[in-house]
Amino acid sequence: MLNLEDHREILNQSGLEMFQLVRKQFIKSKEAFLNHDSDLAEEVLHTENRVNGMDLKLDRECERFIALHNPVASDLRFVLALRKINFDLERIGDHAYGISSYIVELDTPVNKEVLDKLEFEEMYKAALSMLDDIRDAYQSGNAKKARKVFKKDKILNKINLNSFSVISEEVQKDPKLIDQYLLLFSVIKKIERVGDLITNIGEEIIFYLEAEVLKHRKKKGPSKPSK
Repeated sequence: MLNLEDHREILNQSGLEMFQLVRKQFIKSKEAFLNHDSDLAEEVLHTENRVNGMDLKLDRECERFIALHNPVASDLRFVLALRKINFDLERIGDHAYGISSYIVELDTPVNKEVLDKLEFEEMYKAALSMLDDIRDAYQSGNAKKARKVFKKDKILNKINLNSFSVISEEVQKDPKLIDQYLLLFSVIKKIERVGDLITNIGEEIIFYLEAEVLKHRKKKGPSKPSK
């Protein structure tokens, strides 16, 4: 039987493999969408089965780790965090799949000028930067790097909020392209959701490393005067 440390390292490496696979899927979905590359989009769709298989395998290994070693303290936090990280990575893979499926179904490339107005490439770039930061934070055990994604997520939120007014304006100019604009809005929402999932991963890494729970934390308002 594997000892705890060896088993934990196997889990750690499996987590890194999942990060790498999902990162490749996200990059390919971006290239497929921006270049209207249906062949690359099909590649993402086919690789989704591998993402799902790795997700199930890693989840089972986490359960096995708990059953075999009855971990406590940082070992327990590690395996609990990894299960949630694995879930969030699989969901990021789902969004890459969804974006790529649009390309397979769409006959006409999206207008480059509209993409520029929506800051589409900037949004993708910010999301990928967040994904790289969080992967590095996981690999190096660096909570400070994990916290960087919270600030970058604001970029995605801002572009997402602005997209509605931009798309509304463009639809008024040319109502015949409404289907294309609705598609763009859907893709932007998916990228914004990827940002949310990455911040979830950041919270889990900080929980594992520092035993600090950030989820559902609210900003503290001014204290009430005592009576």
